[in-house]
This record gives sequence, C-alpha cells and structure tokens, in this order.
Amino acid sequence: MTDSIMSKAATMEIPINSNGDTGTLPEDDSLEQAAKLQWSLDEKDLQQVMVSGPNLNETSIVSGGYGGTAEGIIPTSSIKGPAVRYNAEFNKRIPVTGLGSNMHHSSSNSSMAADEATRGVAVEKIETMKKWGLNTYKCTKQMISERFGRGSRTVDLELEAQIEVLRDTKKKYENVLRLARALTNHFYNMVQTQHALGDTFADLSQKSPELRDEFGYNAETQKLLCKNGETLLGAVNFFVSSINTLVNKTMEDTLMTIKMYENARLEFDAYRSDLEELSLGPRDAVAMARIDAAQEQYQVQKDKYERLRSDVIIKLKFLEENKVKVMHKQLLLFHNAISAYFAGNQEQLEQTLKQFNIKLKPPGADKPSWLEEQ
Repeated sequence: MTDSIMSKAATMEIPINSNGDTGTLPEDDSLEQAAKLQWSLDEKDLQQVMVSGPNLNETSIVSGGYGGTAEGIIPTSSIKGPAVRYNAEFNKRIPVTGLGSNMHHSSSNSSMAADEATRGVAVEKIETMKKWGLNTYKCTKQMISERFGRGSRTVDLELEAQIEVLRDTKKKYENVLRLARALTNHFYNMVQTQHALGDTFADLSQKSPELRDEFGYNAETQKLLCKNGETLLGAVNFFVSSINTLVNKTMEDTLMTIKMYENARLEFDAYRSDLEELSLGPRDAVAMARIDAAQEQYQVQKDKYERLRSDVIIKLKFLEENKVKVMHKQLLLFHNAISAYFAGNQEQLEQTLKQFNIKLKPPGADKPSWLEEQ
C-alpha cells in the first residue's frame, strides 16, 4: 500500500522555483524538489489515506521509478485473487460476489421460507383455537341458560319422542342381551358337564362288568344330550351375536348421529341467541358489521342443524325397519330351537339350524374328551 502511494507521488512531478511560482528549473533542482515532496507525506496523511480507502481498481501500480513510461503501468483491475480480497478488506463499499455469496443468499432465502411456513402454521393454529374457544363459550352460555330456564331452545316434539323411544328400547335390548349371554354361559357349562359325565360312564362301563349295561345306557343318554345341547348352543350363540350387532352397532350408530344432532341444535340456538341480542343493540357501523358476521354464522349453524335433523329422521326410519326384520327372524329361531331341544326332538332341532343357515363345529371340537386327556 505504501509503495503504491510513494510511486504515485513520484509520478506527480511539479516543477516550482524558490518563490513558489511555476517555471523551468534545472534537472538537479527538480529531483531535489520531487524528493522533498515525496517525503512530505507524514504519518498522519498516510493514516488518512488508508482510512479513506482508495479504490484500488482505479489505481495503477508503477513498475519503474520516476520517469517511468506508460508501458510499465499495470492496472490493478487485472490482478486476481488476493488483491481483490485485500481491496474488499479496506473498502467496504465494494461488494464481493462469487460462489460463497450465492450460497449465503440461497441459505438466507431457505431460512426465510422456513420461518414464513412456521409462522403461517402457528397463526392458523391460533385462529383455530380462537374459534374453538369462542364457540365453546357460546355453547356453554346457552346450555346454562337452558338449564336455569332463562334461554329458549329449538324443540321438535315428534323427533324427540322418537329419540326417547329408541333410548328406552336400547336399554331393554341390552338387558335381553345380558340375559341371553348368561344363559349361553350356563348352558355351555352344563353341556361340558354332560360331556364329561358321559365319558366317565363309558369308562366305568368298561371297568365294571357287573354294571356294564347300566353305565352304558347312561353314557349314551349323556352323549345324546350333549350333542343336542351343542346344537342348541349354536342357535343361542347366533341369537346373541345378532342381538349384539343390532344393539351395539346399528342402534349405537343411530345414537351417535343423534348426539351430533343435539350438539348442532345447541350451537344453532347459541348463535341464534347471539344474533337476537345484537339485533336489539345499536345500529352503528361497528354494530352492523358484527350483526352481518353473526347472521352469516347463524346461517351456517342452521344449515348444519337441518342437515343432521334430516339424517336422524332417515336413520330412525331405517333402524325401525331393520329391528323388526332382525328380531322377527331371531325370535323365531330362539323359540323353535328351545322347543325342539326340551321336547327331545333332535330332527326338528337340526332342521331349525338348517332353516337359518347355522353351521356348527363338530361335537367336542373345542375341548378334548376326558378319555383323550388321559
């Protein structure tokens, strides 16, 4: 840096005389004056030049000394590598471009895009929580008002009567299902006991020659009862499975739709009450904007309420038809199977299972006999 400045000073030859006027001097005097001018730059001037940061791209490096020709001047703009970095270090106004700068800008853009996406998700979650909180507040307020008799509610007497009948019917069918399961468990235990008792009689018939016939008769009777019992057990299991499907799937699905309908009714009444309160208030610009927003929300809730009301009516109708059809078949099966079993009519019992397409497992397939266990 100092050499460049000194070379530039050497090229700045100004011939002066002793009075300070320009003129022609001898060559020795010119050299002496140039030397004095060259060393007149003190440390303060050098620091000032370094701070001000000369643009090296506009500076020339003189290869020779005083009196050098133009052929020895090399423009610094043609110097690559460290010269450019040296220039960038002292002159902050010169932008440095290249691969590193492009990578920096690319990384910065990616970071900004990620920040924007994260901010967008956060704002969306906040808006969702805000809407949920406002809706919960309105519905809670409406519910409390209805319980204390201060608020009005939308009532559909015919539909609500059908809903109450369904809930009562479901409770009774659940009781039937509970009792049928208890009967199945007890009868299963009885069949297993009969099976074990028949195996025991058969074993004693082989080991007691004097009572062989008596033990043999009882063994055959228990085996026949066990076989008929397993047939009846298959019919009762089919009955229990059908009632369970009707109660815990078909009726439960309808009740879930009814619950959604009741929630929609509560929301509808909450926004209806809110709209009525705003309509009784002032009619300035701010109030009118709130009324318009409330009217829009009211319409949305009204459409939702009417849609779910229609769904409930349709499901109640189909449920009633399906219930009658299923129970007619299952009650006929249960009656015929029980009657045939206790009448000892094995053929009628088997015919009943064929009538309802019930397939049984082979007798004793679930549990080995007493003899097989030995």
